[in-house]
Parts: sequence; structure tokens; C-alpha cells
Amino acid sequence: MRVVVWAVVAAAWLFASATPSSARGPYGSITVGNWKGGAFTNDKDGAFTHCSAGTTYQSGIFFMVAIANNGSWRLGFAHESWRLTPGEAFPLALTFDGQPAFNVYGMPLGTQLVNVEMPVNSALINQFRKARQMTAFAQGQLFQFNLNQTAQLLPALLNCVVSVKKNGVASAGEFAVAAKPAAAPPQQPAPSPTQKQAKSGTGTGFVVSSAGHVVTNHHVINGCSEITGNLSGEAPVKLRLVSGDETNDLALLQAPAPFKDVAKIRQNPIPVGNGVVAIGYPYHGLLTSDFTVTTGIVSSLSGILNDTRFLQISAAVQPGNSGGPLFDLGGSVVGVVAAKLDAVTVARATGTIPENINFAIKTGALRDFLDNSAVQYQTAEWRDSLKRETPEIAKDARGYTLLIVCKVNEQAAGAKKPVN
Repeated sequence: MRVVVWAVVAAAWLFASATPSSARGPYGSITVGNWKGGAFTNDKDGAFTHCSAGTTYQSGIFFMVAIANNGSWRLGFAHESWRLTPGEAFPLALTFDGQPAFNVYGMPLGTQLVNVEMPVNSALINQFRKARQMTAFAQGQLFQFNLNQTAQLLPALLNCVVSVKKNGVASAGEFAVAAKPAAAPPQQPAPSPTQKQAKSGTGTGFVVSSAGHVVTNHHVINGCSEITGNLSGEAPVKLRLVSGDETNDLALLQAPAPFKDVAKIRQNPIPVGNGVVAIGYPYHGLLTSDFTVTTGIVSSLSGILNDTRFLQISAAVQPGNSGGPLFDLGGSVVGVVAAKLDAVTVARATGTIPENINFAIKTGALRDFLDNSAVQYQTAEWRDSLKRETPEIAKDARGYTLLIVCKVNEQAAGAKKPVN
């Protein structure tokens, strides 16, 4: 409830001249997929100011799109943890589906809200309506947004403005423009179970308990109809999903029988600059069928937007590494490999190619997740005397690092594709 109230206040403030109390709304409603909003007025004189709708992303960022009573449009970005300096504008590069960037300016309206005045540019509006993904690059930070149903969102906002200007907020209703239904396709016979085509994706996981519990990323197994895992050179076994944490991108699986070896999780935090080893199964089937080993250092103790749940690491990772263990130089797990910065997207937005910027979930979040799932896991404290060579760490990891295969039948794949 607190997030919903805060998001509504941010949406109202987007066109307010001073404080959130100077705007009131929403009146009526705009409901387009996950986008929610309506019409807003100036609380001082009751004059209609704008229509806006927004949605909250997994990162916690509330993203808004608004059209003013004069037809101008703008974007807004808000986050409860931001501490911005109001009135200090900064350049912002917006890219839609990898097209050439549009250079605009962000203006903090408060410590947590950024307003972006958008130029009345037909090419820009068309790109926004058609785009599936938008990136925003500012002050060395890159943010990515999936744009779902913006082709319906902008007409709904425009309809809101026109309707309220004509009839007033008292007559406000649902402003979303109903899409004309397409002609129904001819009926096809339902496929038999043997006709269903299976799609699959791969990732990495590691054993965390003597009861056969395995940890991986939530996005590796999300939407899977069948999950299997196998140690290098061994037959796959079916894994069942025990629990998932989409916010922290963690998932707990369990095998029907225990594994011989179990990973140990480092209890004390790893300092910045320390060496790390990443092990996983990138591009399985294209590269080696065995796991790969890469080394690097902890580059930062936080991820994008100073997200303290993550470590930034220089050890190279690729698709398929997701969910794999990140080790310190003693062989203890210090993180769960989760993501890499999209070099192509950053290059298009900035003209430079980022190198060795990857992210892993810290063990603090991992231990909380395992504690909440009542998993008995092993821990280890770092001591300089525990330092080992990389081949030794890899040799031990072979006994508890698994290739995770997510299978999705044709019906499930229509709703959710496996991602690694």
C-alpha cells in the first residue's frame, strides 16, 4: 500500500508547481496493462493540469508518462531511495530499441523525482509508441525499461486530456481506448501431448545443502514446465521448485536425492578489490559442454543505482552463467552470478563500449533467502591462510555446480519464455 500511495503522489507532482499538495487526483482511470493513472488538477484553483499513467519496475523505479492540458508531453522517473538536488538539470540520452539516441534533459523536481520534458517530435513519439525497450543513460548510470502496450497508452492519455477539457473531471471515467478486436482465426484442432513442441533455456546452479537443495536465479527457472540439473559428466536429474524470490532474483530447487558435495557460503563480507572466481555453463551446446572458469576482482560493493544487494565484478560472464556461484580465493561462495551490463545498448547510448561490468547477488540476500526457506547450509569465515589456487577451487566446484535446463512446452512458452 505504501508503494502505491507514494507512486500516486509522484504522478500528481509531475506537473505540480511546488509541492505534492498542490496537485490532486487521479480523477477517472487509465488502465493499460500494468500502466495505471488518470487525470490530475491543481488543488489551489481546481484547474485541470494533466493526465498521466505509470508503472513500477522490479528495480523500484516508478516510470510515468504524462500529457499536459496544452498537449505537451513528458516522462517522469521516481525512486524512494534517490537523493537528488532539485533544480539541477542534467543531460539524459534516451534510446528506443537500439535506434539513435535522443538527447534531452532531466530536471529533479524533488529529491526522488526526475521530470523529462519531451520535444514535440513525431519521430520520437512514433518510436516511443512502437518500442519494446527504452534505455536511459545519465550521469554514468544506465537504466532499462520494457515498454509494454505504449501503443495503447498514448492514445489513452490523449483521450483523457481531450475528454477532461471537454467535459470536466466530474465526468471522468475509464480513458483507455478499447482496441478493435481482430477477426477470429479459424479454429485449429488442439495438439495432442506428443505434438507439443518443447523449448528450453539453460543456466547454472549450485548445491547448498546436504538435503539436495540447489540455488539458481529466479529468471533461469521462471515459467519452466520441467527443470533438470546435472553435474558435469553425469546424468540429469529432475529438480522441483521449492521457493522463489523474484525481487532478489533467487530460486531454490531440490533434487530427489542428495549430492555428495555442498558449497560453503562465506559469512563475512568480501572487500572491494579482492579476487573472485566465477564458474558456470555459458552458451551451453555452442561452446564446451563442461563448465567454464573466469577470474576477476570485486569492482564495487553495489550494482546499478547503488543497489547494495549486488556486487559489481570484473570476472567475465555470459548467458548461461546466470545462477552460478561466485567464489572468493578460498573457494567459498561470495555471490550468485546474476547479470552483465548490455554492452551493445550502452555503446549505442554513449558511443563507448563498457568492459567487464557484471553483477552478482551478495551472500547477505542469499543467506536471508535460505533462512526463510529453512535450509541448513554450510558457512565459512575468510582467513588469509585459506587462499587457494584457481584450479583447486574449480576442482572442488565440479562436485556441486550444476547445469540447469529449463524446458517449456508450447502452451507455457506462449506465456513465458525461459531466460538464462
